Amino acid sequence: MIRRARRARSGRTELARCARSALPGGACARRLRDERERSDWRVERPAASAEVSQAAGGGARRLRDETLFSKLHLALAFLTRLPLPPPAPPFALAGAMGMFPLVGLVVGCAGAGVYALAASVLAPGPSVWLALAATVLVTGGLHEDGLADVADGFGGGTDKTAKLAIMKDSRIGSFGVLALALGLLLRGTALAQLARPELVAGALIAAHVLSRAVLPLVLRGLAPARDGGLGAGAGRPEPAVCLLALALGLALCLVVLPKITAVAALLAALLAAGGMALLAQRQIGGHTGDVLGAVQQLAETAVLLTLAALP
Repeated sequence: MIRRARRARSGRTELARCARSALPGGACARRLRDERERSDWRVERPAASAEVSQAAGGGARRLRDETLFSKLHLALAFLTRLPLPPPAPPFALAGAMGMFPLVGLVVGCAGAGVYALAASVLAPGPSVWLALAATVLVTGGLHEDGLADVADGFGGGTDKTAKLAIMKDSRIGSFGVLALALGLLLRGTALAQLARPELVAGALIAAHVLSRAVLPLVLRGLAPARDGGLGAGAGRPEPAVCLLALALGLALCLVVLPKITAVAALLAALLAAGGMALLAQRQIGGHTGDVLGAVQQLAETAVLLTLAALP
């Protein structure tokens, strides 16, 4: 009834306007109809535009969230042995490298959790080795395998072709065994020196985060040493991806370490990665998947030694 009364009053008002105007009845009616249509358009158009903008914004946010999740999923599937569903192709690993520090966070937290549990019933020494074993299990020894292959190839090959052939061989030689043993001993003794669970947890997380945050820089700075293979298939990350990885790595370290300590750990990781990159350039003229594994191992060891040396 109220709507009907309002409509009637509106109709009477429009008839009064026609009566006061000098236009014929039909022309006046057409003008009123045109005005109503323009008025309706002016009222409804902003609402429709707002709905479209809101829908577009929501779609963009969903797409961005899905993209970040897919990149993290790809990084985890590539760098760990976690029971994840296979990522959907295409595999744009170069674009997912900004998520590498988050993979390090997962691995470091696994080691820190095992150390905390073991330290409640065991001495720091055995607890450290159990924590290191946990990190190796999470990654499947991916980076350790790269370090061993690089040590065998660089130590046993006489030229680039021979070195690449040795690195591709799945068998491990004396140089590889020595490199693995020395790396484990250095990391284990550095962690044992920290002893306290909170310090060990921070060191493990920082070492695994930063040692993966520097990997995109090596891929950006070096060309693949051979056609095909894991290193060549990974692609070349954009500078923004490299900066994202470094910024994310430093931000995560600032959560578990004091500011000065976090910066020192980042510098140690960068120096280790840069040194390994220069050595790879001289030895084989670029990078391979094994070189990237060696970079991660050296950077992780450098960070742990730095944290153990700082007061």
